[in-house]
Amino acid sequence: MTSPEDLTNALALNSSMVNFARIVGPALSGIVLQRFGAGICFLINALSFIAVIGSLLLMRLPVHDTTSREKKKITYELAEGFTYLKHTSEISMVLLMVSLVSLLVLPYETLLPVFAKVIFKGDSLTFGYIRSFIGLGAIGGAFFLASLKPGVDLKRVLLLNPIILGIGLMVFSQVSYFPVAMVFAAIFGFGAMSQTTICLTIVQIHSDPNMRGRVMSYLLMAMTGMLPLGSLLTGAISQKIGAPDTLLCQVILAVIIAAVFANYLRTDKLNKLY
Repeated sequence: MTSPEDLTNALALNSSMVNFARIVGPALSGIVLQRFGAGICFLINALSFIAVIGSLLLMRLPVHDTTSREKKKITYELAEGFTYLKHTSEISMVLLMVSLVSLLVLPYETLLPVFAKVIFKGDSLTFGYIRSFIGLGAIGGAFFLASLKPGVDLKRVLLLNPIILGIGLMVFSQVSYFPVAMVFAAIFGFGAMSQTTICLTIVQIHSDPNMRGRVMSYLLMAMTGMLPLGSLLTGAISQKIGAPDTLLCQVILAVIIAAVFANYLRTDKLNKLY
């Protein structure tokens, strides 16, 4: 079992593996899509799940004793988790922040195909390069977090993430020269990845063991549940004002979110995570 002291490093290293795939995958898929078409891309993607299924089948986990736990309805357990969050501000505020960022800022990915085709006058390969550089920045964020020593104030790092994300998006939205834009794509990839890992660390360390599963379900709801809604909103706005101006709006929202949560993240409640 991972100790609290190693949790940030473990999560960061896990994210580095995921984001390494984000570097290689989009670039390769862009080449395959351009040369062989979308059907072959989907076929290769389907075949890749054989390795995932095989890995799951080979896992040998210790037997989990559930006999002593009282079985409850899922609605009751979710209600218990919500009540717990209401009385645990150091977790609920983090969840609220990540919900807003996931809804209003992170759906920038919806606009990336527009930038690849319209702004940079490219094709599927161009889109693959954009995704790869975002993944490269995310790996940089993973190694940065893995290098942090125990006792580092992660809340202050979390406060900087929307600012880094906003700066990267702002310049990316206004630059038409592709190589320069890729530098700032890596910067906002760094900011987006670091925020996710820090939120996971805070929630897992500060959750009561009996509530951790329920709290994690709310966190995943905040992170992945808000993204589709935000993508719909982002797409609708970009139809009216264009992709570059939509990204600028997301930059403004990122700064506002950082300002709103600044006082909370500067308090001493979570200054030392371990």
